[in-house]
Amino acid sequence: MADSGILAFEPKVVGFLCNWCSYAGADKAGAAQIPYPPNVNIIRVACTGRVDPVFILKAFEMGADGVLILACHPGDCHYKEGNLRAFQRHRILLRLLRDLGVEEERVRFDYVSAGEGDKFVKVISETVEALRNLGPMNGDSSKIHALSDDSHGGFHGQHIA
Repeated sequence: MADSGILAFEPKVVGFLCNWCSYAGADKAGAAQIPYPPNVNIIRVACTGRVDPVFILKAFEMGADGVLILACHPGDCHYKEGNLRAFQRHRILLRLLRDLGVEEERVRFDYVSAGEGDKFVKVISETVEALRNLGPMNGDSSKIHALSDDSHGGFHGQHIA
């Protein structure tokens, strides 16, 4: 609780993690019992190259304050170039989100390998702290909703807890 009696803002983050590298890095951090903020809801994906930008828009629409995309390092993708495709989509998505009034810092892309439990913790901690400083998501949700209509499937109305 803050001094003023108001609860401090704790951001809700959705993390899309590559099964082969980043998720294994998260597992390594957990096995080593390295503490990190509990603000991230992890979604394990076979490859970050399969993360549709609509999933990110849906995460915001359902209440996320930020999104993480953690991929294999370049040259280490089990699906050859999925991580590079994810990086390209991330760059395009940042331009779109900027037009919607969403700060670029709300969507972070990074590389974490299976052996980088410490880096996983660092990325999570930095992201949560950056989102605390930004405050709650204030983008134009009607525009995000229009772009993330349910024609792609996805979260089906489940709010981010």
